[in-house]
Amino acid sequence: MKRDFALGCLFIALATLIFSTMEVMLKLPAVSGAFHPMQITMERFLVGGLCLIPVAVFTLKKKGVRLTKQDLGYFALTGLLNIPLGMVLYQLAITCGQANIVAVIFSGNPIFVTMLAALILHEAIRWNNVLALVFEILGILAIINPFGGGEISLLSIFLTILSALLFALYSVLGKRKTARVGSIVVTCCSFLFGSLELALLLLLGHTEPGAAFYQAVHLDVFCDVPFLQGITGTTLPYFLFIGIVNCAAGYVFHMLAIEKTSAIHGSLVFFFKPILAPIIALVILGEAITPPIALGIVLFLTGSLLGIVPEAIRARRAEPAPAPGEPETAPTK
Repeated sequence: MKRDFALGCLFIALATLIFSTMEVMLKLPAVSGAFHPMQITMERFLVGGLCLIPVAVFTLKKKGVRLTKQDLGYFALTGLLNIPLGMVLYQLAITCGQANIVAVIFSGNPIFVTMLAALILHEAIRWNNVLALVFEILGILAIINPFGGGEISLLSIFLTILSALLFALYSVLGKRKTARVGSIVVTCCSFLFGSLELALLLLLGHTEPGAAFYQAVHLDVFCDVPFLQGITGTTLPYFLFIGIVNCAAGYVFHMLAIEKTSAIHGSLVFFFKPILAPIIALVILGEAITPPIALGIVLFLTGSLLGIVPEAIRARRAEPAPAPGEPETAPTK
């Protein structure tokens, strides 16, 4: 058990590092300057979904489960929420804003998951969850710094919040299927369906009626989006890293972290990301960590601690006491 817990800690570290590079990778000139925002959104999830297929097939065989038409329809819905809606907004937020701010605000999605799970799945919501949400709202206000001016993009912050809410809704709805098919199967199928749905929307933008409709509703970003633009020997390593490492490997490591430790320990990934991601953005992109951003990070971390620590204490108290002479074990899922 101690070995499993040590492996879990390693997986937490790997998932944190990978997830903390996501916004920075998408903001790099080699990526943002070479790929259309909608192109990279569609293709990175397609690559990630394809990479997860072997793991998903293995999981289904291990569980002895066959996917039904109802399952596929459900994955089409979760894929729509996650990619053509949530991740499109996320990509636009990165395009028009700072990577460090998007990384910090999006890291607050676990508390949104808790709130939506209470509304949709009727899961218990406790005082610490409400207080955590309050601190994260204060963190957003601190970053905006309404009384101090600054160069912060309010549109980027608004898009990030919407994206985090949609991602949380996708996560909550996905939980209804995870017990039967497993988290990786839900993610793999949602990635594949969502990327194909976005591809269809982008293909529509290549037709005259489709382009006219997108322009009429101010969605010009969906018009004439290239599918192969920017893929060269220079940009291919960045493209593959974003698709294989950021989208596929990061999620697998996160799931393995939860499996080897617990869901509470796995949520530490989103506690450490607001610390690490701004540092990476500072070093690689030169994005300054201003006092308002630093205050926002502290408030977000406080909110995360309020969400994690009381749950860890409750889980610890709920564990059965070891029998006399029996060694205590590390917490498991």
